[in-house]
Amino acid sequence: MSDTPPALPRPVPTLLDLLIAFCLISLSGFGGVLYWSRRMMVEERKWLTADEFNEAYALCNFLPGPNIVNFSVVFGRQIAGTVGALVALVGLLGPPFLIVIFFGILYAQYGTIDALQRMFIGVAAAAAGLTLSTTIKMLQPMFKERLGTPHLMALAAFVGVGVLRWPIYWVLGVLMPLSVALAWWARR
Repeated sequence: MSDTPPALPRPVPTLLDLLIAFCLISLSGFGGVLYWSRRMMVEERKWLTADEFNEAYALCNFLPGPNIVNFSVVFGRQIAGTVGALVALVGLLGPPFLIVIFFGILYAQYGTIDALQRMFIGVAAAAAGLTLSTTIKMLQPMFKERLGTPHLMALAAFVGVGVLRWPIYWVLGVLMPLSVALAWWARR
């Protein structure tokens, strides 16, 4: 007999759960919702493990379009097919669409007020902090593995784009095929 208890089944969200979750994600994020989507999916609702979230998000980076929009469609489809994808997408895009329309009307009237300009600067700093904290959380599963090719590729991308200020498309254009070739070669 094994001493480890059987894994508990993860909750499966309903269509209403999907709609509410993606509405909350979209209403929580300003300047990016990666932090909030990971927090909701992995930490709060436990619909995905950290590794599953990273894999799904990595897939969404390769798809054309905004990553989080792709994520909502991929996750929604995985849960409830085409209807789930549409519900998650509406939940993600609906509330911000309405809010932006409302604030666009207000900004057209009051956009030149200095206090409003200073507020936008503060919100941008908060968004940068959330992006950094999410990056650190997403890197944690990578630190559980022994050092290898993924670590080298991540370091090379950081140095190329962050330190040397090379264009990201050139860096990825070199590193993506190189990493695929190295992974293929390592599995042989």
